Amino acid sequence: MYPGDHASADPDKVAHIMAATGQVVTYRELDRRSSCLAKLLRRAGLSEGSHLAVFMDNNIHYLEVCWAALRSGLYLTPINSHLKAAEVAYILDDCNTESVITSTTLLPTAAEALSLMHNSNKVKIKLSAGGTGEGFQDYEEAVDSTERLEQSEESLGELMLYSSGVTGKPKGIKRPLKGAPATEGLAISALMRAHYGIDTDTIYMSTAPLYHAAPLGFCIGVQTIGGTVVIVEHFDPEDSLRSIERYGITHSQWVPTMFVRMLRLPETVKQSYDLSTHKVAIHAAAPCPPEIKEQMMEWWGPILYEYYGGSEFNGFTNIPPGEWLTHRGSVGRASFGEIHILDDEGNELPAGETGTIYFADGGQFEYHNDPEQTARSRTRQGWTTIGDVGYMNDEGYLYLTDRKADMVISGGVNIYPKEVEDVLIMHPLIDDVAVIGVPDEERGEVLKAIVTLRHDGDTKTTAPPGLEKQVIDWSRDRLSHYKCPRSVDIVDELPRSPTGKLYKRLLRDRYWQGHNSKI
Repeated sequence: MYPGDHASADPDKVAHIMAATGQVVTYRELDRRSSCLAKLLRRAGLSEGSHLAVFMDNNIHYLEVCWAALRSGLYLTPINSHLKAAEVAYILDDCNTESVITSTTLLPTAAEALSLMHNSNKVKIKLSAGGTGEGFQDYEEAVDSTERLEQSEESLGELMLYSSGVTGKPKGIKRPLKGAPATEGLAISALMRAHYGIDTDTIYMSTAPLYHAAPLGFCIGVQTIGGTVVIVEHFDPEDSLRSIERYGITHSQWVPTMFVRMLRLPETVKQSYDLSTHKVAIHAAAPCPPEIKEQMMEWWGPILYEYYGGSEFNGFTNIPPGEWLTHRGSVGRASFGEIHILDDEGNELPAGETGTIYFADGGQFEYHNDPEQTARSRTRQGWTTIGDVGYMNDEGYLYLTDRKADMVISGGVNIYPKEVEDVLIMHPLIDDVAVIGVPDEERGEVLKAIVTLRHDGDTKTTAPPGLEKQVIDWSRDRLSHYKCPRSVDIVDELPRSPTGKLYKRLLRDRYWQGHNSKI
């Protein structure tokens, strides 16, 4: 199903709400606006397989732009709203977009990006929501002055997201168009219904920027099914609890750094909100330290559901809370695709042995304009990987170890920093942590912990004398000594995306400059 079906059945039902302002869009409005925008795009010459780029912050129009692409057979490319103009221009050129939609807060960057494009003459539609200028038409005026797209002209589009680009130029993740009717919706909606019980009564809170795969995919999935989405403009720990109470949230999605920040709230704040409607809290994007997950379940109850899957959607695992409690640390069993663990020579490994994670019989994808990267992601059997490392137990439960690129080889021994980070994040003074390999003449590289300290309200915790030794001793009490950091640096902030992804390449560059890095 899609917005047109729900607009016919219950036109005044709320399709989405902005959490901070309470602005509402009904299914009637979502259906009309997305259909009119789809017609505007078709009239400008965009056809099946053309590209629409959306460069906006979380706002009231974001999802209707997405649905316009998805009901008119287009590829939709959401662009990180934190990128600089040159970075935006690279993506616009690479996806060969014929339309750019932005918002007034990002209009100057969008206009500069267009001026830097090699193919700017190909951009036929330039719209700005919330205001106009610099060659962009007013979004609301353009949509309101256009008639609807005929249903006979509709077909199902697809997302084409870009990787973060911190290990080189970002790559477009392109899945084939199905040529299906727009009413079919994206495949993620079937998994959401099966695993999380999402239905027309669901009130789902999206806590992260919509330009990321999971937030956008889940919002589209909820609206495919006919539920209501509450869009958080910017994550704040207490505001999130307030929104759960205010809107009667039933389902939500988070990343582990959000859990850490909420757990750091004073106990009086944590207990002052009614969370009784909240039945399912979904998390992914980065592995969650088991101790953090256990603390969240002690607070919220056994409602945490974890999944593993990438923007490539080449496979998907899921684990409900009851199973996680008996398989602590697992990201579950495959519910889409079949898992294989391979060594560096492509040999399949038995249960319990760590290797690269591949999926067979999952979703198909390619890296846009990069056949070499596409080929590297595949085996001769056609199995695909996104570069993560892990192992399976004999019951088929998958355990993530780390990203292959993040592995540290110290004195010939493989060390996975995630295990060390999971230990250090539990230190009472540490708010955030990254563990990387840094140059060492004898061992090639050794572990360094880079940490931020907890805050007491607006007051930053002062590092006590001997903190470095205290942190190292903390890890040595809990891990084999070869896995422990040799040094500790304290910083004000770690480079993370709004969804909690840690940009380790930016950290490594500081320490490897002038050295022969393995990266």
